[in-house]
Amino acid sequence: MFNGVALNIFITFLSCLACGFGNFCFGRDLTPDSIPRWHQLKKGLSYFEINASQRSILGDSRIFILKADPLQCRFKILSASENRGHDRPADVWAKDYNFNVVVNAGMFNMVNHRTSKGYLKISTHYNNGRLNGNYNVMMAMDPIKETDSSMVIADMTCLDWNVLRLKYRILCQGMRMIDGTGNPMVWDKRPGQMCSMVVGATDLNGNIYFVFSRSPFTHQQMIGFLFQLIPQIRTTVYLEGGPEASLYIQTADTVISKFGSYVSKTYANDKNDHFWKIPNVIGILAH
Repeated sequence: MFNGVALNIFITFLSCLACGFGNFCFGRDLTPDSIPRWHQLKKGLSYFEINASQRSILGDSRIFILKADPLQCRFKILSASENRGHDRPADVWAKDYNFNVVVNAGMFNMVNHRTSKGYLKISTHYNNGRLNGNYNVMMAMDPIKETDSSMVIADMTCLDWNVLRLKYRILCQGMRMIDGTGNPMVWDKRPGQMCSMVVGATDLNGNIYFVFSRSPFTHQQMIGFLFQLIPQIRTTVYLEGGPEASLYIQTADTVISKFGSYVSKTYANDKNDHFWKIPNVIGILAH
C-alpha cells in the first residue's frame, strides 16, 4: 500500500508520462510578457533572471541563469587541496584568481571538507581519485586540443568517461538531474527536500548554463523550471544546495553575488547574508 510520499511520487510519475518527458514541468507556462531576455555581461557571458512559474515558501522565487559560450570562455577548477591551499568564499576565489565567474564545483565530503563527493582530477592533482557510483555526470574542462570544446557536461551512461580522460586535463563528477537525452531524473530518495540550489547544464548546441535560486525549491520543481527556461536542455548536474550554494560574477562594470540559505531540516531559514567558504570551485574567464 502506498504511503503519502510514495503516492505523490507515483502521481508525479504518471503526470510525467501523460505530458511527455520533454514537457516535464510544474505550474503555469511562460506568457509572452515573461519570455526571458538575455543581458550580455561581456562577449561569451550573458544572463537573465525571472520569476519561477511556481512560488516558493520563502523569498522572491527568482531563478537566475548564466549562459557561457565555450567558444568564448575558458573554464578551470580551483581546489583548496592543491598546494596546501585554503577554502575561500566564491568572491574571494574570483578576486584571487582573476576569474569573471566562480561557482561551486559540486558537493564535498562533510568529514573531510576539501574532498569532492565525486571523482575530481585537476591536471596531475587528484582531489578524489574514486568514481562515485551514484553520480552519472562528468564535467570536463581544459582540453588538450584547442579544437575541442573548452567545457562539456556529459552523461556517463551515454558516453564512456574514459574518452574524456584522453581529451581533457580536468574532470569533475556530479549528480545527474537531467540525462543526456533530455529525460528528467526522479528524485525519490528525498522527494520533499527543499533548498536553495545551484546547478549546471548544457544544451544541444553545447552551451553551458549555471542556474541559481536562493528561494528553496524541491529538486523536481527545479527540473521542471529548467525545461521551461532552457530550450533543448540536456545533461544537467546538481552542484550544491543550501548556504554553500554560490555564484559570483565580476566584469568591468557589473558585480552579481548570489548565495543560498535554506535547506530542509538542517538550515531551514532565509537568514544567511554572506558567501560561505567552499573548497572546490569552477572558474570562468571570458576572452
